[in-house]
Amino acid sequence: YGGVTTVTLVPGDGIGQEVCASVKDIFNAAKVPVQFEQYDISGYKQDDALLKQATDSLRRNKVGLKGILYTPTERYGHTSLNVTFRRDFDIFASLSQIKSLDGVKSRYPNIDFYIIRENTEGEYSGLEHNPVPGVIESLKIVTREKTERIARYAFDFALKNGRKKVTAIHKANIMKLSDGLFLKVCTEVAERYKSHGIKFEGMIVDNASMQMVAKPQQFDVVLTGNLYGNILSNIGAALVGGPGITPGTNIGREYAVFEPGCRHVAKDIEGKKVANPTAMIESAVWMLRHLQENEHADRIQKALYTVISDGKLKTRDIGGSASTEEFTRGVIASL
Repeated sequence: YGGVTTVTLVPGDGIGQEVCASVKDIFNAAKVPVQFEQYDISGYKQDDALLKQATDSLRRNKVGLKGILYTPTERYGHTSLNVTFRRDFDIFASLSQIKSLDGVKSRYPNIDFYIIRENTEGEYSGLEHNPVPGVIESLKIVTREKTERIARYAFDFALKNGRKKVTAIHKANIMKLSDGLFLKVCTEVAERYKSHGIKFEGMIVDNASMQMVAKPQQFDVVLTGNLYGNILSNIGAALVGGPGITPGTNIGREYAVFEPGCRHVAKDIEGKKVANPTAMIESAVWMLRHLQENEHADRIQKALYTVISDGKLKTRDIGGSASTEEFTRGVIASL
């Protein structure tokens, strides 16, 4: 209303409140025409009423900014709230950028690729059961429809963003039906984009893990199922400086939720005021581009990169000693 866009904000657990506070401070300083409806959902406690308020807000606003919600490993039958959001809103494509930044020491120079991950099926379908004592069955779901949808998204993304190659990650040599279908459908979709000059290759996931560490510059757009994408995005983040600088988004037909590309709660540094807000700030920049607020997005991104490349206000994870607030003030001063 009045030229202001309302966005649903879920800071999440761990460092979520701290890094989201950075985004809010920067948006206020830059006079970004966005207002937040904030819901402090937590994976540590169940609050169905608050969860409903948050989901109703997202249904209304269509766009969300989100930290990472904790998922307990010990609670049988507990579905991850992160997965629930993506599945209930059919936010099928997860996109994270693995890019080396000036001012951040990385293992290799000139890394710049995207990981596009199917968000709604695969190993994260939540279908596990205990048929007899001592035996667990876990179902991996792969469908032609959803594989074709994520493959088309990946190739369209490559086409629109000047990317030249798509690499589909699989384990079809062992999981011949499930990953076999994934690879087959990706190969079929690739044929439609040959005339646009986009190359395609399939790569077995264990080899892809090695190649990403040994020669990451070979990758351009990496297309994966749910579990492989989760693992590879963490490997990629480690190559360029860690989870604190890796942005991400989740896109569906109707809804978009922006969150750090490496899904770490970072409980160990919660409240210590040392968290790197870069991934959340960059994810918020992506959100502004989605909202077609490109001028504000460019201004904030330029200020962010200026602070990082200058090197005087680095947070601890990238070799400095600045607090979260000091880093944020530096970005605001550079606007």
